[in-house]
Amino acid sequence: MKYIKTLSLAAIATLAVSCGNNNSAEKEEAVQQEKAQVKIAKVKSEDIPQTETYTATVESDVKNNIAPNTPFRIEKIYVEVGDNVRKGQVLVQLDASNLHQLKLQLENQKIEFQRTEQLYQVGGASKAEYDNAKMQLDVFSTQYKQLTENTQLVSPISGVVTARNYDNGDMYGSGLPILTIEQINPVKLLVNISENFYKQVAKGMPVDIELDAYDGETFNGKVTIVYPTVDQATHTFPVEVVIDNSSQKVRPGMFARATVNFGNKNHVIVPDEALVKQIGAGDRYVYVYKDGKVSYNKVELGKHIGTNYEIISGVNPGDEVVIAGQSRLADGKEVEVVK
Repeated sequence: MKYIKTLSLAAIATLAVSCGNNNSAEKEEAVQQEKAQVKIAKVKSEDIPQTETYTATVESDVKNNIAPNTPFRIEKIYVEVGDNVRKGQVLVQLDASNLHQLKLQLENQKIEFQRTEQLYQVGGASKAEYDNAKMQLDVFSTQYKQLTENTQLVSPISGVVTARNYDNGDMYGSGLPILTIEQINPVKLLVNISENFYKQVAKGMPVDIELDAYDGETFNGKVTIVYPTVDQATHTFPVEVVIDNSSQKVRPGMFARATVNFGNKNHVIVPDEALVKQIGAGDRYVYVYKDGKVSYNKVELGKHIGTNYEIISGVNPGDEVVIAGQSRLADGKEVEVVK
């Protein structure tokens, strides 16, 4: 009986050891199964152009509205919309009937002044009469000169006619100008740049211009004016960019995109697949792998370059980032790397 009891105790002990070993193996296997499987990629830094693109509308370099100083009947308009004109070219002839009447008045006043002057020299007219006659002559002379200038309207610039608001025989009032002349060689853009770049913008800086009207073609522009004040509401400052337009392909009113290069910066590049968006927020994160675990790093994004993103902060050169398997991950979790 003692032998049987001893054997039974030994069997029980052996069975307990066996069960213990099985439980340990099962626990280890369970731990292995709990590890998320991920794919990783090592990232590096590159020199990346720091470019910014701004939208703007093309404007003429100079714009002149052609109109007389006082109401006139329009006798003849010599140009049409789209015509090229040169500086000093006669554009409009106005009714000169008032001019003829004023010329007669001026001639009569000249005669009257000469008569008064002769009398004054021999004591037959007072100084006051002489001064009054001279003043009247000056008034008629000024009116005649102004009227002469107003009866023929000339172009102050070389450019193109972009608007004609009257026809021959119309009476010009004080509303729209008779014609609008715009200088389109060169043309310009006005772009608003963030104050963060204020120190980096300088006169003469090159700017690449793209237009919807000319898909795939780039025009060369340069900064001509950097405005000295910053808008308090938008924290931007205006910059004037001029485009040489000797071909006259670029026209006022066209929609443009102006790209300014502020130099290069060395930043990390990560694949698109590495980025994780936080639910309910616009923040972006990347899982960084190290020593069998991952950390949940918030990143600041730069530009999207092909299938990669520029990272301003949050990942360092040489880090290994998770590019597949993020759905089962959490900060500090152990993972298994697979090919």
